[in-house]
Amino acid sequence: MKIGIIGLGLIGGSFALSLKNDFDATIFGMDKYNLKKAKQLMLIDYELNKNLIHTMDVVIIATPVNTIGEIAIDVLDKINPTALVFDTGSTKYQIAKTIENHPKRSNYLLTHPIAGTEYSGPSAAFEGLFNKKINIICDLKKTKSDLVNKAKKIFLKLKMQIIEMESKEHDRHIAYVSHLSHISSFMLGKTVMDLEKNEKNIFDMAGSGFASTVRLAKSSPSTWTPIFIENKTNILQSLDEYINNLIEFRNKIIKKDKQAIFDELTQTNYIRNIIDKIEKE
Repeated sequence: MKIGIIGLGLIGGSFALSLKNDFDATIFGMDKYNLKKAKQLMLIDYELNKNLIHTMDVVIIATPVNTIGEIAIDVLDKINPTALVFDTGSTKYQIAKTIENHPKRSNYLLTHPIAGTEYSGPSAAFEGLFNKKINIICDLKKTKSDLVNKAKKIFLKLKMQIIEMESKEHDRHIAYVSHLSHISSFMLGKTVMDLEKNEKNIFDMAGSGFASTVRLAKSSPSTWTPIFIENKTNILQSLDEYINNLIEFRNKIIKKDKQAIFDELTQTNYIRNIIDKIEKE
């Protein structure tokens, strides 16, 4: 099987490693910035150029979300009639709208493997990234059934857990559980740096709770800036609710309302049951 991967960072590079070993596939790669490094790390076998796209059995687009739509159109223009194309972006609805009228729309599957780390680039790629991770696939009725089945076989071989969802619903839910947490992490990191100018104090006094909470602030700005813009409407709704909760909690502290604070924390503690259940699965 010939697989072309456009974008050779953490996600694209990890797909390259996993597919090469699990499917004995020949991997072709394209990346404006990371191609040389990906070759050095032996993530790919050959460079992918536009003249070779029609020979690929599978094409994976693993670039920032604001570039996927344009790339998807270009790839669909060039693929052969039996090829599968899917992307790995964290937003789906805008991509869906961009490709909805393309003659080869049915060759395309909208996917979102929730498998990132706080690190980026080809050096961060590793083979087991997708093991036991959720992969959301969207708008299945618009993709050829045989290609959906082909994609599912690939994802299951990589030991991913598949969830099916409509693209619009995907973007709404992912704003709550992923995009908002990244904003929180970035802004907590900013707040601490604004208040504490002495870096040594941060290093000496920061415990594991702080480190785990701001871990996501190490994520790539080039990845997350377009995500926040692409999913603007859903993110703003979740961000407004988050801000309101912070203001209400601030007021409880101002009033020294111990019982209200305790009740709020106790009620929110229920999230522990949800997280524990996810980790066990």
